[in-house]
Formats: sequence, C-alpha cells, structure tokens
Amino acid sequence: MIYGTYTHPRSAAAGSIPAAVLLGGSGSATDRNDNSPGTPHCNLLNAVANWLSADGVASLRYDKLGSGQTGWGTYAAHPGRVGIKPYEQEAVAALNFLARQPQVDRARLAVFGHSEGGIYALLLASGLAGHAPRVRAVGLLEPVPIRFVNLIEQSSNASLAFEVRNGQMTAAQARSLKHAIARAVTSLRRTGTLPPGLPDGLAATFQGNGTPLELSQISGYDPAAVAAKLPAPTAVLLTCSNADGYFGCGQVNRLAAGLSKASARLDYLHLNGVDHVLKEDITKSPATFGQPLPFSAQLRAALKTFLASNL
Repeated sequence: MIYGTYTHPRSAAAGSIPAAVLLGGSGSATDRNDNSPGTPHCNLLNAVANWLSADGVASLRYDKLGSGQTGWGTYAAHPGRVGIKPYEQEAVAALNFLARQPQVDRARLAVFGHSEGGIYALLLASGLAGHAPRVRAVGLLEPVPIRFVNLIEQSSNASLAFEVRNGQMTAAQARSLKHAIARAVTSLRRTGTLPPGLPDGLAATFQGNGTPLELSQISGYDPAAVAAKLPAPTAVLLTCSNADGYFGCGQVNRLAAGLSKASARLDYLHLNGVDHVLKEDITKSPATFGQPLPFSAQLRAALKTFLASNL
C-alpha cells in the first residue's frame, strides 16, 4: 500500500478542478515532501502542493516505495529486488486515483517531477510508464537531464577534482576513487548491481540515489529522448538554475531540444540564485537543502502563470 496526501478544496462542483501528481527526487527513502534522511527538512513538494492549492489545483504526493509511511512493504526482506517497475506503477496509480476523484476534471491533469522525479514524470506523461489518463501539463523542476548513472559519475568525478584542488585529497587518492567510480558504473550498466569492495562512502553515494537495480534500469532512459515522445501539444514548465550544484542550464538544454521535437508548448524558466531543491541559495551545497530558506519567488510567479494558461 502506498500512503500519501491528497490536497483539494473542501467544496467544489463535480469535475470542476484541475489536479496534479507530484513526484519527488532520487533515493528510495525520499518521501512525499521530497525529504530524505540526508535532507529531512527540504519540504519542496509540500511547498509546491500549497502553491497549487492556492491556485485552485488539487494535488497528490506520496511516500514512494522504501520511504515514509509506505516503507518497503512486501519487498522488506529483499529491497535490492526493487527495480524501476514499482515506481512506474505507483505513479500510474496516483494519476488514476486523481482522475477518479469526483471534483477533478480529468481533462485537466498534470504531473510535476523534481530531479529524478522529472524522468518519471516524462515516463508517465509519454505513456511509457503504463496505461494512464492523458496528461495535459508537465512540470520538470530541476530535472535530471542525462542518463542518471552518467550524472552520478559526472558529479562524483567533479567532487574529486574539487577536493584535489583544495588539498583535501591527493591526486593518487583521486585516481583510485575515479577507478572505483568507473567500476561501479560499469557494473550497474551490465548487471544492475554494485561490485564488491567499493569504498564505503562511494557505495553510499550510489545507494543513496536508489536501489542499484532501479538506478540501472532508469539509466536505460535518456531523458531528452523520452521528452521527444510527449504527445503534442503537452504544456511543459522546465526549470534550470545557475546555482544548481548538480548540473547547469547547458545540460538542461538537451531536454528543451527533446521537448521541441515533441512540439511541446514549452515555458523554459532560467532561475537565478536558486539551488537544486528550488530554495533561494547560492551555495550549491546539499548541506543547505534542509535549512528553512525561502523557496524561489521567481518559480512561484512562473508556476502561477503556467497554471492559469495551461490548466
């Protein structure tokens, strides 16, 4: 059973309101509010749900498998067996739940995904996740723009280079870790498992982004290629930020190009001074994700306009 929060007006005429599924970022322990053990007070999806509610849009966000009240359920004894399919199925089920609610206009459905959740939003809206009601609008909030394992490899190697430059690690140590990263990526691609003997910190980096099998399987999708499969004329709000510490607008441009192939109605929002979890923060450090910083006013204004125009 999947547990979540359905936010909706107390009273509304039958079939009168739009509704959106909200999908959180990476990690099996990331809950309905986009919180994880490493960032317990992020609360991004709670903020988005409140914004949508203020604009007359119902929403459903949930503790995905492995997180929050949902937990691992029937997979508790073998969480390593969880691949991409359960996460696709719960996203499809969430959209079907929304479409069945008496107040909801099923012709005005949307899905919003943050980070890795952006890939699942594209899979849901394109129909690749399974049969589901048609989605009219998609929100891609700082979405992963390249194959996910490639992004982890890129980010990990960038961190090594930073630590060498700042004297926190020797060049020899960095070479050894870079080799271990490459070994982990190769194993994920070939077998869906992590190889034995990885340094503890490196193994935790990969495992913190989901089960090895799910990482392997979701990395089979190039987000830009999935974006190109959206049915026309899906409306899309796409964000990138100059202060996102994981990837820049240059990489997110790949997604914009894919969306152009789908003839999507694209609102491409370039944020300034906003971190990966959409807080006003220029540090680019995950250490600040759980701090009570304000969420992007620029995003809030753009979302309000996007909803008014497309839902």
